[in-house]
Amino acid sequence: MKNGLISLFTNETELSEDVASILKQKLLIRGYKVAEGYDEDAELLICIGGDGAFLRTMHRCDFPETPIVGINTGHLGFFQEIWPEDFESFIEDYERGNYTIQKLGTVMGVATDADGNSYTHIGLNEIAITGSKSYSIHFDLSIGGKPIERFSGDGILVATSAGSTAYNYSVGGSIVDPRLNLLQVTPIAPMNTTVFRSFTSSIMLPSDLTLGIVPENSEKIIYITSDGIETGYSNLKEIEVKISDKSVNLIRFSDYDFWSKVKDKFL
Repeated sequence: MKNGLISLFTNETELSEDVASILKQKLLIRGYKVAEGYDEDAELLICIGGDGAFLRTMHRCDFPETPIVGINTGHLGFFQEIWPEDFESFIEDYERGNYTIQKLGTVMGVATDADGNSYTHIGLNEIAITGSKSYSIHFDLSIGGKPIERFSGDGILVATSAGSTAYNYSVGGSIVDPRLNLLQVTPIAPMNTTVFRSFTSSIMLPSDLTLGIVPENSEKIIYITSDGIETGYSNLKEIEVKISDKSVNLIRFSDYDFWSKVKDKFL
């Protein structure tokens, strides 16, 4: 519901703060109320920065249902669609309703320790499960409750479609159109020798399947990293990773095309 209240976030760089100041004045002139930070009653969230700022905003706001648009003052800008020089056309298109909502799914990892305690992590891009940076790690993997393999390597990354162009791409995963509702399981530095046999390419999972991960040695510290936010655990019994019921409503305007952006950024 549109009520004239807009929440404004920045990554607090000098450029982003300058852009925010200009945008705020333009919005106030047009009769909007502007909250600096999250207000659950806002009709729109505007995030100024790069993709990292966008992810931090989503975590800070607990993946809100409020529509969000990104203004790019960073680098890649897969989430951030608007350039600072396009303020006027952005506001006019928003007021006229000349946009669509792209619903982006999230991935959830639930870690359970030997005492039965559970810890939940949500990622818009990905969740990575790794060991100590100095040692390889060994997991028993299952899909949909069926044993698949004993994995050995640096870890496992589970990416959403929207996150396929992020960490997933840098470790050799595939680029996936964000309109597809699936999870991509990508090995991180897998071992593939006569002693250790691990899959070396990505696996795509449909939305109704869960990836099960059981550490070989529960005494070793295991790190769960969601969108760059790292948490270490010891004494973990198992980890389940699946598509979460949380989603993000990202505003896209008429000239947005995912594959054109892939071409511009990567090719």
